[in-house]
Amino acid sequence: MIKFKLNGQYVSVDVPEDTPLLWVLRDELKLTGTKFSCGIGECGACTVHVGGQSTRSCITPVSSVIEAEVVTIEGLDPQGQHPVQEAWRDIQVPQCGYCQSGQIMQAACLLKTYPDPTDEQIDGVMAGNLCRCMTYLRIRKAIKQAAAAAREETPSHG
Repeated sequence: MIKFKLNGQYVSVDVPEDTPLLWVLRDELKLTGTKFSCGIGECGACTVHVGGQSTRSCITPVSSVIEAEVVTIEGLDPQGQHPVQEAWRDIQVPQCGYCQSGQIMQAACLLKTYPDPTDEQIDGVMAGNLCRCMTYLRIRKAIKQAAAAAREETPSHG
């Protein structure tokens, strides 16, 4: 049995230690918001947070997450009210939507590092998350909107 913290709660799964986290999430735990696409960690559709860092779940063995909390798109904000999720809806970022959970998870991590990101920072961090529909300009606009919303929510200590 492998036990780890997922979206704030401990879960146990009976799978081989080298099973990719993606398949544990989707097949064992029925959390299907994290998507399979390339299977080699190149496209970003499977991005989740492990220990607060963006992680490609398709190439991450479940045994490597025992000591860290995993957060999926379902756990980012269960009501879908995270500033990035709200901005995604406001800007109407998705077309087909397949890559969007990975995009959102990557963007949420980006904003932890760069609370007021430049276009270059956004493009650099988001470059590894591919979108076949080419909604990159809307993705950038949504990230800027989410950053502004997060700044508005943060009380100033001036």
